[in-house]
Amino acid sequence: MKRWNLVFTCLLVLSAVSGCTTVPDTTNTPGTSGNETEIKVYEGIKLTPISEQRNNAIAGTQYIDRDTYRLRITGLVDTPVEFTYEQLLTYPNVSKIDRLNCVEGWSFIAKWTGVPVKTLLDEAGVKENATNVIFYSSDGYSTSLELDYLLEKNIILAYKLNDITLPPDRGFPLQLVAEDKYGYKYAKWVTDIEITDEPYKGYWERAGYSNKADVGGPAFGD
Repeated sequence: MKRWNLVFTCLLVLSAVSGCTTVPDTTNTPGTSGNETEIKVYEGIKLTPISEQRNNAIAGTQYIDRDTYRLRITGLVDTPVEFTYEQLLTYPNVSKIDRLNCVEGWSFIAKWTGVPVKTLLDEAGVKENATNVIFYSSDGYSTSLELDYLLEKNIILAYKLNDITLPPDRGFPLQLVAEDKYGYKYAKWVTDIEITDEPYKGYWERAGYSNKADVGGPAFGD
């Protein structure tokens, strides 16, 4: 009974705090160019329109200035580094189709385009004893993933969704695309990355959600 009470309580908290919302029209909002065209199909796969994608956040939409934004990488690295938004756009990008699965039971499929995490970590030089990577967001959110997973899956930090620059409510300037993980690993508004040699529990993980977060696996506990 205690376990089910935890599950029920966490789901209530998730619904109350973050909510499931329909993404509003993004025309002429910060982070969009106004002349981009959202694609509906990619490589023969039908994509979920942004207007139909449900979306969670713990503190509402964050509005980050493109010109002053910096992405910092610290921790177990040879040299701490930071990138401007424009610098991130100069790196070779990768596009992927991925389904985001929320623990609440909904999902959507989209085309994500961005820079591989590995590309940025290589710029900083990761120490040999590093095992985990923590992602921090501008709204106080955080989560972590194993370094090996990020490298093996070539996980990206996306700046485009269905060929549209990420709208503010979708995480502009960067959203982590954590393939095969539940949606709470898809951190939005990423501002800092910390490399560490020990596990780390982020916002929802501290509330009881699984730190592994494997889709199809248990949503709660480690």
